[in-house]
Amino acid sequence: IMIPFLIIATTLFLSSVIAADEAFPSIPTTFYVAKTLSDDLKPIRREVYGEGKIFDITHRYTQDMPVWESSEGVKPFLRLTTSMKNQSLSNTSEMKLSVHTGTHLDAPGHFHDKYYDAGFDSDSLDLQILNGPALLVDVPRDKNITEFDSSFARFMMDGAKWLVENTDIKLIGLDYLSFAAYEEAPETHKFILGERTRHTYIHMIIRIIPVEALKLDDVEVGMYSLHCLPLRLPGAEGAPTRCILIK
Repeated sequence: IMIPFLIIATTLFLSSVIAADEAFPSIPTTFYVAKTLSDDLKPIRREVYGEGKIFDITHRYTQDMPVWESSEGVKPFLRLTTSMKNQSLSNTSEMKLSVHTGTHLDAPGHFHDKYYDAGFDSDSLDLQILNGPALLVDVPRDKNITEFDSSFARFMMDGAKWLVENTDIKLIGLDYLSFAAYEEAPETHKFILGERTRHTYIHMIIRIIPVEALKLDDVEVGMYSLHCLPLRLPGAEGAPTRCILIK
C-alpha cells in the first residue's frame, strides 16, 4: 500500500522550558482554561486532546530550542512592544526569527534558486499534500538532544532516492532540525525538493515536501491523519508550521 505521508520519530527531544521574563512567561505543559477567575489563574498547555485522539506534534517556540549549527538556542526573539502595565491600551508582541526555526517546512526555493526566483514559496504549497493519511515509524536513539547535534538520525541521499523511486510518498517529517544527514544536507534537500516528473513551472510537482522539527515523543507508532498548516508567507522559502495527528 502506497502511503502519501511518512513521519519518522527518531526519539530526539527538543527542550521546551525557558526562564520567565516580561515578554515570555514560563510555560506549563498542558493547556486548559480555568473555571474561575482568581489571582492564581494560569493556562495549562497540552499536546493530547480528545482522550488521545488528537496529538499536537508542533514544538513550542522557546529561547533554548536547538538551532541549526548553533549551541546557543534561538535567543530572545519575542518581546512586548506595548504593555498594559505601562498604560498602553493593549499588550502587543512582536517576534523575529528564521522561518526555519522550530517546527517548519521547506519550500523548493530553500535549495533551488530558480524556484525561489519563480515564486515557489511556502504560500504556493498544495494543502492536499500537507493533509492526509500518514504512517508514524520509530528509529530509536539512545539519548536526548537539547542543543544542535550533527549526529541526529536522518536520511542519507540513497534513502531519499529510494523513497522517490519506489514510493508515492509526498511528504516526510522528522523530529529533528533536518530530514537529511548533516554531511549531505544541501545535496539531499536539493534532490528531495526537485521535480518528481517534468512539468512546466506552473504545474511543477515537488518530489517530497520535508517537515522538520516535529514533536513526536510519547506518540505511538501507527497510522494517523496528518494535518500541517504553514504560515502563508509569499516570498519565503520555508514557514513555521502547526502540525497535528488524528487517530
